[in-house]
Amino acid sequence: MKRLLLASPRGYCAGVERAVETVERALTHYGRPVYVRKQIVHNSHVVEDLRSRGAVFVDALVDVPEGATVVFSAHGIAPAVRREAGELRLTTIDATCPLVTKVHAQARRYAGAGYALVLIGHAGHEEVEGTLGEAPDAIVLVQSAEDAEQVALPAGRPLAYLTQTTLSVDETGEIVAVLRRRFPHIEGPAREDICYATSNRQWAVKELLREIDLLLVVGSPNSSNSQRLVEVARAEGTPAHLVDDLRDIDEKWLDGCETVGLTSGASAPERLVTEVCSWFTARGAEVREQKPVHEDVSFKLPVELRRAERAAA
Repeated sequence: MKRLLLASPRGYCAGVERAVETVERALTHYGRPVYVRKQIVHNSHVVEDLRSRGAVFVDALVDVPEGATVVFSAHGIAPAVRREAGELRLTTIDATCPLVTKVHAQARRYAGAGYALVLIGHAGHEEVEGTLGEAPDAIVLVQSAEDAEQVALPAGRPLAYLTQTTLSVDETGEIVAVLRRRFPHIEGPAREDICYATSNRQWAVKELLREIDLLLVVGSPNSSNSQRLVEVARAEGTPAHLVDDLRDIDEKWLDGCETVGLTSGASAPERLVTEVCSWFTARGAEVREQKPVHEDVSFKLPVELRRAERAAA
């Protein structure tokens, strides 16, 4: 193994940066503890770091003391969760990624106009659960092209589809093609719901594949966009593995490899990539990066937090 080739862009997206900073700033403003419903982002290292600084992660709002502050994760919540927080008299900060919020708004708009909706996504993912909760009687979940071939949609109603933001661009395109063939009048979002960061990271991996023998993706197992990066490589015939950090690397994977590619999911801190690079450098590999791609996207912090900070100033 001679070289390690780094993908660009990789790592944190604007929604993850916003969510992590929200918890950090909430800890500074409110003090310990600050409660977080579910994992703020799907990365074990981020969660453990915030936990060590005073964040308390809970699966259910009933586990949050009355009157305490709770942050909603980047993946979004169903309206029922928001109502429950009000009933429990919790101070809430909504760190839902604005690109997920956009999908929720589309679901409400379509359902309110009488549409039957298809949501393309993965069952059980928190983002999907939140979107389904916006219009549970109007939405059916489709996970694959096979599902799309079999899904039954009501006759006589307008139809539309939405997607989870962290899907495979290629696989989603196949599902949409099936839906459009079966339901020629189905409508879709004016712009793809798959977020810019997910698309860009998949594009960067495809650019790497011509030069590498193996791809490593730094990300946690429950990170949808990280899993999709592995799938993109494998779909093109390149072996690929998801690693939470350098401890997950099996040196047997490197047998016969001259060039290894490295990328990271949108919720993986860059320090984890740096540690993997050091691991390869110590074994004599040259580390190079693709031509750097700058993502000029940023989101304001949640309005609840900004108001609280202004009031205290």
